Amino acid sequence: MNRMIWRPRGALAGMLVLVLVLALAGCGKSAGAPEGAAGGTGAVASPEGAALAYEHDIDIQLDASAIGARVKAIAEACQTARFGDCAVLQVGQQGGEYPTGSVRVRIAPKGVEPIIGLAGQGGEVSSRNTHAEDLAQQVADTALTQARLKKEHERLLAYQDGKDVKMADLLVITQRLSEIEAGVEQANKEAAQQRRRIDTQLVTMQFHTPSGQRSRSEIGEALRESGAILTSSVAFVIRAVAALVPVALVLWLFGWIGMKLWRRRRRRNAHAG
Repeated sequence: MNRMIWRPRGALAGMLVLVLVLALAGCGKSAGAPEGAAGGTGAVASPEGAALAYEHDIDIQLDASAIGARVKAIAEACQTARFGDCAVLQVGQQGGEYPTGSVRVRIAPKGVEPIIGLAGQGGEVSSRNTHAEDLAQQVADTALTQARLKKEHERLLAYQDGKDVKMADLLVITQRLSEIEAGVEQANKEAAQQRRRIDTQLVTMQFHTPSGQRSRSEIGEALRESGAILTSSVAFVIRAVAALVPVALVLWLFGWIGMKLWRRRRRRNAHAG
């Protein structure tokens, strides 16, 4: 009898252990999900064999007093290669009631997210836009130009070394070789620029004060300007009164004279009647 009772209890204990194991496994998966999600939020990179030039436009709302220091911090982080290869392309800052700032950098893909994270510390990324330009056709055209110029350059050099080449032809060949070398140099510059746009990414960060802070600033500005507005209004009234008083006096004088003449004529008509 005891044996029959023990078996169900043993089975129940086994089921409880199994449920506990499954629950722990589920918790482990749930805990691991955010980590996997965070790992998948890295910078967008050009796929292998593709020729995509990525650009990021970020708008950040930040306290007015922190914008200047944040712009400087981003520029220094880029110049010191804190997040990898980086070049500062543009830095701008405007003060006043609603200060703004902007920084544009060209940085390695792995540094895109860290530098955006630095820009948004203590603020809010209100908008972010990422787009890419496909440079595959441009890269192919540049490579074709380089190959064509190289082939023509080799052919002309071989012809130039010939024993039966004439002086007139030699002058033409020399001029053409100079043109080809200039073309090769230009094509190499274009290829390097295209490679740079593919291997690095352009990040433009714009800083603005929050809308609530702008509203408070507008109210404060209106209160500060209220005294000047009142003074200007009183001054306008005084000027208007000062300008109208002489006109009113002249009109009153003409009216008084006219009334006197009208009454005199009326008495004369009454006596004549």
